[in-house]
This record gives sequence, structure tokens and C-alpha cells, in this order.
Amino acid sequence: MPGSFYERLFPSRSINFIHSSYSVHWLSKVPEKLENNKRNIYITKSSPPSVCQTFLEQFQRDFSAFLSLRSEEIVSGGPMFLTFLGRSIADPSSKDCCCLLELLTKSLIQLGLVEEADVDSFNMPCYFPYEEEVKSIVREQDRCGQNVANSIRAVTEPMLASHFGNAVIDPLFARFATLVAEHLAVEKTKYISLVISMTNK
Repeated sequence: MPGSFYERLFPSRSINFIHSSYSVHWLSKVPEKLENNKRNIYITKSSPPSVCQTFLEQFQRDFSAFLSLRSEEIVSGGPMFLTFLGRSIADPSSKDCCCLLELLTKSLIQLGLVEEADVDSFNMPCYFPYEEEVKSIVREQDRCGQNVANSIRAVTEPMLASHFGNAVIDPLFARFATLVAEHLAVEKTKYISLVISMTNK
């Protein structure tokens, strides 16, 4: 299918099985604010902690969006099998994910055919996550959308059921939970509460 897998690709509930092979570690874009990642095209031991955090946050946004979008497209109960590059330890600059890109950076610099400033301004749009980082995103994806849906359902179900009928309630809030999870993957929603204290004179 043409298009980015960080956008909708298929009609709702049209896919029985999803398999992604060595794709999801590629980000939707190069993270912003990497100006201080000098002489590197990815995370290395010399990268400041802010660079590692920026790459992680971009992966969190992208992977959350990927899961939300595919959950719209796959049938209820349909399996999804993902294979992508990662790392074996928590350190994002570990050699099991960064060594080859470090050697690629050295090759660029040692050739002498490119300016160092050009190397400084280039970063690979990828991230090789640790297992716990992936698990955290998956758990967050499931929990947030469903928690919000349950809260809204507790308040609105009687009114909605009275007007639209009981038959729509379960599919309505299943769909609502998915949309909320997708929304929260890219934007945090805030609610404003007004608290007033008054004294009678």
C-alpha cells in the first residue's frame, strides 16, 4: 500500500492479520533540536542526554500513533506481529545498536569529502528501543484510552442509551476508547475544574 505507516492505510476493521517486518524502528521524521549532537548521525556515547531523550520521545509518539492506527484497521481480536531492531540493555548508546552507525559517521568524516557542519546537521530518523520502552508504550496505549472511555461512559451511558438504544453502547465506547488512545498519542488533553468558595454575609 502506498503511504506512510504512520497514517491510515486501510479501511476500518478490514485487516485480519498485521505483520510489520523491520519498519517500525524508522521514525516518521528526524527528531527536532539535535543541534548539539555534534559529529554524530545517531546516538553515541558522546551524545548529550537531551539527544537520547529527544529520540526516545519521537519514538514514543510514532509507535503510539502506529498502534492506534493499526487498531482501527484490524478486525476485533485480530493479531499483529511486529519485528523491528532494538537493543538488549537500557543504555541508548550501547554498541548493540549504535556501533555500525558510529562507523558510518567515522567513514563520512575520514573521507574528507563532506564538511563537518554537514555531518553535524544530519541525523538518522530511527530509534532502536529497549524492551521495557516498548512494553511501556503498549501498556499506556491500552490503559489510557480505555480509562478515559470508562470514565465518560459512567457519566453519559444512561443518556446515550435512552436516546440511541442499548445496542449501540458497547461498540460506541469501544470505538471511543480507540479514538481517545489515538488522540492521547499525539496530544495531552486537559480539563479545567472550577472550585468556588463562598461565605454568606
